[in-house]
Amino acid sequence: MYKYDGLLIHESHDDEGIIEVIEREGVRSLHFGSHPRQSSMLLTDPDKLELEYVRAMTSWLLFKPTLDDDALIVGLGGGSLTKHLLQHFPVCRLKVIEFRKSVVKIARSYFGLPLDPRLKIIIDDGGDYIRQRADTYRERYSLLFIDAFDHEGMASSICSEAFFDDCKALLKKHGILVINLWGGNHNPEFQQVSLWLARVFNRQTLFLPVRDRDNVIALAFNDYSPLYSMKELRTNALALEQHYQIEFPAFLQAIKRRNASTLNQVIKT
Repeated sequence: MYKYDGLLIHESHDDEGIIEVIEREGVRSLHFGSHPRQSSMLLTDPDKLELEYVRAMTSWLLFKPTLDDDALIVGLGGGSLTKHLLQHFPVCRLKVIEFRKSVVKIARSYFGLPLDPRLKIIIDDGGDYIRQRADTYRERYSLLFIDAFDHEGMASSICSEAFFDDCKALLKKHGILVINLWGGNHNPEFQQVSLWLARVFNRQTLFLPVRDRDNVIALAFNDYSPLYSMKELRTNALALEQHYQIEFPAFLQAIKRRNASTLNQVIKT
């Protein structure tokens, strides 16, 4: 059976709706009952980050050279970002909050998510989980990734200023929040989240628009002291591109174009 211009190789249902796995031109993708891809994997190179928005979520590396402690991920999908972190940062410890147990099964069965002692997956609502642990897990995480979408858009439990206050509480002093947003400037939800991030993180925020997509990746820095000049970041970007085969120089250019008013909050001038 063909669907979304590809071959349907799996379809299942849970209380939240449909889960589909589609293969097209050597790429396997996860769908939640609609055309947008939640995750994709190149069958001939399963460890490559196939979707540009996921590659853009690695842009934190421009500002932080490694991950050698704890990170929290809200939203598993097919597990592309989780696999990337496990592969490249051997001493990191990851905790993933995923609302749908069936998504975890699909990530393991169809997208190669490994069983790894450094990885703990918790079935819970990401917004509830963070809110309930803002005090007990204060300053625990160096990185916090949020990619929590259903078939309609961003999950409702993470759409409040209080949620981002709790995210800030979980981050270490120089921690970074990385969040995938949808819709760009024409989307009222995007505008509102941008304002919340600016208030909570004292305007230490940067936005990276994803080329030819509606995704925008936001980086929010917790009590961050600028470490690099733009010249140093360009050098970093070239080295990162060579190491990871990811387009970091293009990300840096897009960040510079998009963030003229806040750039000096994060980058030395």
